[in-house]
Amino acid sequence: MSISNFHASRIGSLDYRNERVDLAAAFRWFARLNMHESVANHLSVAVSPDGSKFLINPRGRHFSRICASDLILLDAHDTNTLDRPDAPDRTAWYLHAHLHAQLPAARCIMHLHSPYATALACLVDSTMYPIDMNTMRFFGRVATDRQFAGMALSDAEGQRVAQMMGGDKSVLLMASHGALVIGPNVATAFDEFYYFERAAQTLLTCYATGKKLCIVPDHIAALTETQWRDYAQLAIDHLENIRAILDVEEPAYRT
Repeated sequence: MSISNFHASRIGSLDYRNERVDLAAAFRWFARLNMHESVANHLSVAVSPDGSKFLINPRGRHFSRICASDLILLDAHDTNTLDRPDAPDRTAWYLHAHLHAQLPAARCIMHLHSPYATALACLVDSTMYPIDMNTMRFFGRVATDRQFAGMALSDAEGQRVAQMMGGDKSVLLMASHGALVIGPNVATAFDEFYYFERAAQTLLTCYATGKKLCIVPDHIAALTETQWRDYAQLAIDHLENIRAILDVEEPAYRT
């Protein structure tokens, strides 16, 4: 690569600085929480008003090594994306491109095979029962996809998944697969996934006791879900604190 081309490439990698740093921090923290899986799974954030242009992790990079400049910029309408020298993982493309193209309000999309959410997705009854404040946070906001038919390796599959995430749903529990979360920004989506994993952990821990669940009435669960919305600043504070920790312990995530 010539010096001029290298310079242009480096400048391009620094566009959308805030989004890059926030997403890189989320990657690093998910790795610390053991919510990652090998070099699989993907997080993306839209950077254009219509959501069609988005940043996503490159193929084959471990979450714990992701830096802000590593994130690749894709266009959901570019049919030649998978022919690029730096083409993303195919499942990442088919899922995230269609979701960003069809759901412009879903600025950040996170798909993980985190341990507890995935275990919940493998049950015949994968309902997130309202048994504590964390599980009640998701009352009425989880869509469940029970039509697993292999990996997401087609436009049709990406479109089908995107159609399930309309309305007030922020979480898609993907049967025999994992979970997918959407949010208006990186902080909100990150916080949502963190709490969904914690909620799934609580539910499965209760199941492990063999005792009957103490499920609260729907009106109490609905009230608590509404009360959670008054804590929107929690997600911002959560990610800001994670960035502060990483700034000291893993400052390379910003580069």
